[in-house]
Amino acid sequence: MSDEGLRGEIRVFVEERDWAQFHSPENLAKSISIEAGELLECFQWTPDADIDRVRSELADVLTYCHLLADRLGFDPAEIIREKLAITRDKYPIDQARGRSTKYDQL
Repeated sequence: MSDEGLRGEIRVFVEERDWAQFHSPENLAKSISIEAGELLECFQWTPDADIDRVRSELADVLTYCHLLADRLGFDPAEIIREKLAITRDKYPIDQARGRSTKYDQL
C-alpha cells in the first residue's frame, strides 16, 4: 500500500468515528509520547519482548505519527528523507560507520 493509500485509510477511519475533533497537534504529540512509552514498556525488564505486543504498540506509535503529519500537512516520506539528508551530512560514513558517537564528537 502506498503512503497516500494508507493516509486515506487512516482519514476514513478517523472520519467514521468523528475523532478529528480530538486530534489537535498537541493531543497527537502527547499520544505519540504515551504510545512510545507503552512500546518501551515492552522491553522494560527483558530484551525478549512479546513480539505481538511490540507490533501492536509500534502500530499505535506509527498511526499517531501519520495522524500528526497529516494534520500539519506534512508528507511523512518527504520529511523523513529531508531528515536523512541532514543526518547523512552530520554522520559521514567514514567517521560514523559502526560507532554510536554523537556527531560533534566524531
